[in-house]
Amino acid sequence: MLDLIWLLPTFPLLGFLILVLSSGQLSKKVVALVGAGSIGLSFLVAALIAVEFLNSGAEFYSMTAWTWMSVGQFTPGFTFYLDGLSLVMMLIITGVGFLIHLYSTGFMIDDPSYSRFFSYMNLFVASMLMLVLADNLVLLYLGWEGVGLCSYLLIGFWYDNPANGAAARKAFVVTRVGDTSMALGLFLLFAQLGTLNIQDLMGAAEANWTSGSGVAVAAALLLLGGAVGKSAQLPLQTWLPDAMAGPTPISALIHAATMVTAGVYLIARTHILFELAPTVQLLVAWIGLATLLMAGFTAMTQHDIKRILAYSTISQIGYMFLGLGVGAWSASVFHLMTHAFFKALLFLGAGTVILSLHHEHDIFKMGGKRKQLPVAFYSFLIGSLALAAFPFTSGFFSKDEILLGALALEGPGTWLWLGGVVGAFFTGIYSFRLVFVVFFGESQAHHDDKEVAGWNMAGPLFILMVLSLLGGFIHIPVESVFNHGEAHEEHHVSGLIHGIMIAVPLLGILVAYLFYGGRQLSADKLMANPLAAALHKFWFSHWGMDALYNTLFVRPFVYLAKLNRLDIIDQCYGLVVTLSRAGHGLLAKLQNGMLGWYAASLIFGLVLLMTLGVLL
Repeated sequence: MLDLIWLLPTFPLLGFLILVLSSGQLSKKVVALVGAGSIGLSFLVAALIAVEFLNSGAEFYSMTAWTWMSVGQFTPGFTFYLDGLSLVMMLIITGVGFLIHLYSTGFMIDDPSYSRFFSYMNLFVASMLMLVLADNLVLLYLGWEGVGLCSYLLIGFWYDNPANGAAARKAFVVTRVGDTSMALGLFLLFAQLGTLNIQDLMGAAEANWTSGSGVAVAAALLLLGGAVGKSAQLPLQTWLPDAMAGPTPISALIHAATMVTAGVYLIARTHILFELAPTVQLLVAWIGLATLLMAGFTAMTQHDIKRILAYSTISQIGYMFLGLGVGAWSASVFHLMTHAFFKALLFLGAGTVILSLHHEHDIFKMGGKRKQLPVAFYSFLIGSLALAAFPFTSGFFSKDEILLGALALEGPGTWLWLGGVVGAFFTGIYSFRLVFVVFFGESQAHHDDKEVAGWNMAGPLFILMVLSLLGGFIHIPVESVFNHGEAHEEHHVSGLIHGIMIAVPLLGILVAYLFYGGRQLSADKLMANPLAAALHKFWFSHWGMDALYNTLFVRPFVYLAKLNRLDIIDQCYGLVVTLSRAGHGLLAKLQNGMLGWYAASLIFGLVLLMTLGVLL
């Protein structure tokens, strides 16, 4: 079964080709069968491969499909590498991906570009599987750029709205900054170590570089740049909220469960390199902490249901970066998995709300939808409990492991732990602010609308509800990948520490209830305070990051483009053309058809050449 690993990206790639080559001529039933069915087949093969791999007791399996290119000693191939980490990732991508595709068959049914939607989604899954199964960084980079292309296509899927096109371009340009950094990192690694095979590369780095080596630090920083861009962490996080312009299933698949975790996967896969650059590894933790706090504050001020979840995604990936930075590798991957469950659930639940309420996004125009939208309500309730790390939900186990890993770190560990706990408090507030505003209180509009949730939409939601509740009990086989024993290590901390980590998210939920559930406290009165109003405005603007980037980069670029609207470079080439034409015109005048003139010219030229020969 293991030798069928090549089928994992092949099925969705074939689905993409069928849908593209059919040019939208297939019926919607056939499109749904090809689009969702190809991912279902990949998940079936992935499950069978996982069972055989785990039963074999092997630490890894490698299979080369063919050699991609051969330049001297550089021969990267389409080689698939399976170990505990890639096994977890492939199951998340195909499993959660299939549920989202199945949900999409109902959500997108009325869209005229139904076939185009599934072709993009299939290509994305194929690229993502290529990324996580690659045994070399060149093939990984192919998948990395593939998911970036699909993200652009899917964010701007409804391209008739100029704002959607702008959001797609923003995502593409911002993530290209990180991708360029990553490409430079690959060049540096190959120049120094002579290979881009991941396992050989990590072994060579460990053998040739000492801890804190300048080259190791530079390479780790460049790879971190790529991870920051793809995973929407400071300072390249501004693209993700605007990416909510795409259809909601896209937000669930690409911007919650899979693509934005690619940066987390990259750091985890190259963890030896980061351990050789401890200052960069600690920087990963501080970036994660700063991002999770910034995004948490911002989420509390948003009105758009999808933007709240977008900032929540940025914040939760911040927790994963925090775990990576403190060396809690397994805990970060564990949180990556549980986050895929409950965030996909929340986004798909949001899609049900949006579709049922005629594409309403403003949570303050909803209210009292608990009985009107029961499937969406329970999706949000369970998803928000897991997001807020309510005891014994999936998010509780994974987030606690990250925080305990931070606390165990000597030096700044206590501060990192404290920041993570504060972030958990705000997570409780913004997640249940959303629940109380949308599903409790009095209905603000859409009084008689019925829930749109057929079996193909409700089924995936129920499965994700179960995974969000019980996913914390799933054991992920990544110990041998990181080989630090940290998955087996029990963090012996006092009952007080455990009590704080349990109580703080619950306190956040209580605050949300007091303001938006029972309304014992008034948010309007709080906003009457000038300081509170100013902070709300600042946080709502995402801490002014977009305005800052517009001032530093966008406006100067646009200004220079206007100055250069006639294109100075083209004018330089135009001058060459003009001079060439003038010279041609002069030479043409010499061709007058007079034989005497030609003879005189030849003699003059000969004399000139002889004179030059004598003088020189």
